[in-house]
Amino acid sequence: MTSKKQQREYARRRYEKWLQHQEEVRARQRRRAVVTGSVLGALALGVVVWLVVEATSPEEPPTPTPTASEPATEPSAEPSAEPTPEAQAPDPAVAENRTWTATLTTTAGDLVLELDGAAAPQAVASFVTLAQDGFFDGTTCHRLTTNAIYVLQCGDPEGTGLGGPGYRFGPIENAPADDVYPAGTVAMARVRGDAESQGSQFFLVYEDSTITSDEAGGYTVFGRVVEGMDVLRQVAEAGVVEGTETPVTDVTIEGVQVQ
Repeated sequence: MTSKKQQREYARRRYEKWLQHQEEVRARQRRRAVVTGSVLGALALGVVVWLVVEATSPEEPPTPTPTASEPATEPSAEPSAEPTPEAQAPDPAVAENRTWTATLTTTAGDLVLELDGAAAPQAVASFVTLAQDGFFDGTTCHRLTTNAIYVLQCGDPEGTGLGGPGYRFGPIENAPADDVYPAGTVAMARVRGDAESQGSQFFLVYEDSTITSDEAGGYTVFGRVVEGMDVLRQVAEAGVVEGTETPVTDVTIEGVQVQ
């Protein structure tokens, strides 16, 4: 039986191998573009431009995240490394059908969360297990949305929106029927339209937000912030780096204690 740390290392290796594969694909496509351009140099300029653009377009996983120039319409998480038989989501029974307290020590200040293991057992089981394994230690809250919805997104070991624990889970649990996520809500990020794409990324709502459900439903609400809302608001007030959704204030999770 492999340990959870071994599972994470296996998933990380799978992810790194996937990135290497993508780079090899892009390199082959660039070489193909050069060869094609030399052979077909006499063609019309429009055709040549089309070939170069088409050949250099990288293979990418689905990208539900809006670009930085567009208002964000929902929290999202890109697919992480492909789930494997060795990396399975924790059993929902780990949540013990009870309320948990999670204390996040961050570079911006402490956050205390109350997690509802009865209403969202799968999400709480995953969060608690990852926290106990030190998965969140050293990760940054990489995304701050300040238009239309108001959330700070955390839990990505890569800090890019691409990372995860090496597994994905569903279904969506405890989503609000009215699509309203009050300030203090703690919920799971996921890929748009995919209820089974939840992993380690979560978001903290710092101002009442309406996040419209998509074809998969709403977003799993698995807890609330009971201390540290002032920290979240200070991070939000500092804003984002121009042209990005990266918070100006560094919010690195130094450790998570659950009980």
